[in-house]
Amino acid sequence: MDINEAKRRAIELAQQLNYHNHRYYVLDDPEIPDSEYDRMLRELQGIEERYPELLSIDSPTQRVGAAPAGKFEEATHLQPMLSLGNAFTAEELQDFDRRVREGLGTAGLVAYSAEPKLDGAAVNLLYEKGVLVRASTRGDGASGEDITQNVRTIPTVPLRLQGAGYPARMEVRGEIFMRLAGFASLNQRIEDEGGKPFVNPRNAAAGSLRQLDSRVTAGRPLTMFTYGIGEWEGGGKPDSHTELLATLARWGFAVSPDASLVTGYQGCLNYYETMQQKRPDLPYEIDGVVYKVDSAALQEELGYVARAPRWAVAHKFPAQEELSVIRDVEFQVGRTGALTPVARLEPVFVGGVTVSNATLHNMDEIERKDIRIGDTVFVRRAGDVIPEVVRILPERRPDSARHIELPNSCPVCGSDVERIPGEAVARCVGGLYCKAQRKEALIHFASRRAMDIEGLGTKLIEQLVDADLLRTPADIFELTADALEGLERMGPKSAENVIAAIERSRHTTLPRFIFALGIREVGETTAKSLARHLAGLEALVAADEDTLQGTPDVGPVVAGNILRFFAEAHNREVVSRLIDLGITWDEMPQVGDSDSQFSGKTVVITGTLSEMSRDQAKELLESLGARVTNSVSKKTDFVLTGENPGSKVEKAKKLGITVISTTEFSKMVNF
Repeated sequence: MDINEAKRRAIELAQQLNYHNHRYYVLDDPEIPDSEYDRMLRELQGIEERYPELLSIDSPTQRVGAAPAGKFEEATHLQPMLSLGNAFTAEELQDFDRRVREGLGTAGLVAYSAEPKLDGAAVNLLYEKGVLVRASTRGDGASGEDITQNVRTIPTVPLRLQGAGYPARMEVRGEIFMRLAGFASLNQRIEDEGGKPFVNPRNAAAGSLRQLDSRVTAGRPLTMFTYGIGEWEGGGKPDSHTELLATLARWGFAVSPDASLVTGYQGCLNYYETMQQKRPDLPYEIDGVVYKVDSAALQEELGYVARAPRWAVAHKFPAQEELSVIRDVEFQVGRTGALTPVARLEPVFVGGVTVSNATLHNMDEIERKDIRIGDTVFVRRAGDVIPEVVRILPERRPDSARHIELPNSCPVCGSDVERIPGEAVARCVGGLYCKAQRKEALIHFASRRAMDIEGLGTKLIEQLVDADLLRTPADIFELTADALEGLERMGPKSAENVIAAIERSRHTTLPRFIFALGIREVGETTAKSLARHLAGLEALVAADEDTLQGTPDVGPVVAGNILRFFAEAHNREVVSRLIDLGITWDEMPQVGDSDSQFSGKTVVITGTLSEMSRDQAKELLESLGARVTNSVSKKTDFVLTGENPGSKVEKAKKLGITVISTTEFSKMVNF
């Protein structure tokens, strides 16, 4: 067999294997016995071994797993993987439907796409010209870990898309999970080998995806259902979520067989009740259902709030509850000094995990529920995640039960504890002098969405604080490689890398800097708003309550938090030291500046930008007062385009929308 004949046969075998793989794993309708499939796979492997140049990344032979990797690399999503808001009751679902109708300005019924909420691990798959080129975990929503080699081993993930009509570049979002039968079989195998079994299918799926050796992942019974998309460049985009799911299924993806189109609040509720009844008989675990406004145009009209879409919600099933006994209560101190009472429980198995600690939220909740040490209590996992004490059994209260008292001093630093009238939360007043607050504040300061200091993570910061090398964020910029080298897992090269990352972070943006300071209730969105509407950091520090409340996203509570933060002398001192140590940012044009052509405009970014990254472009546009969206519509004012822009440019031209190149944009904003 010469190479031309081998190439023809390899293509034929790959097509046949992909077809039968799809019928077996996705459609659950095999046409050939396993022995025939294995024979064709061995034949293809033989051809690729003889002619290595014929091996492609989308070959069916590449599902078997590769040699171990040293670590997972970071992978940035082209479009953020947003979180979903939650509804736990019928009333909250009704509120969601009301907000949707109000946002659309309609009193009529809205059509929703409904599907089960799988209990697994979210992933982002990037396809270019129909070929899988990267797979990543959700991570923080902006970027995750590159797990491409592991995901390639999952039979329900197409390595090459079927059919035609798919975009030049596309992000596909889905949930990787483990069916109950596969989970049971895996745990039995692990126990037979003397290992520790997984506690639930979700942990098993997540743990399997994070194996450095993809051959281990290949031996795990993982599958994936697709539920959405991110980036879409080129080709016609489906007009509805229902059409999108059908399109993805035609291209070879597995989608939930229980997805359905429903109408209005009552339709959503009926679907929820149906899935709740079906839940015990499903071959996999679900923890609720997800509703999405079906129309893509209406989704675009509704838009997003913070890090979640306004057009979707997760309706969670009631959490599982079990009985336990409170043996003690301890108070944990968070980044803002908040004291959270935590119940130490007799270990109990709840919702697939063993629970020994549960939040009591605050003193008001303790008083409302009349919780005491020694009480027998119902414990549940709120949203099937966070353990909490729901209620007590008064009839089982022992005579020795003790009241829970709020400590007068911080359990970490000994500073006074204060409880502002009208607030449920008590706080340590020690600020950055409290080691607990110090650690959490520094972790937040260095995090990716704040100052973005790569390598300065939780464990390293904890070591530095414990060694008394870090007290305030300003101390970070006085660290030396020599000081770092003596710490655990910190050699000369690692130390140099951290110092280099610190140096790179000295130049940032004003919104990032404000967010990094960790002012209570000042998140990313509020930080951006403050930076856009006030004339720099000095204006923020000097602002009075009226000025602050004149800023979008800033109400009396947030304004009060900002005023209290800058009223503290040590906070002002830290900010001053940071500036003295070389923290800089480019001046931001103010909203309403006559020079800003983008103030109040809606902009869509598409294609690969040459002069700057997409994040840079988005951040710059937002600083100029623009609203950056994902889809082109009649409300779009500009489309910023790079290489391989896809269909968004054509749509913009048809609608008469101004299209600008990266070069033109750079000149317009003096980048």
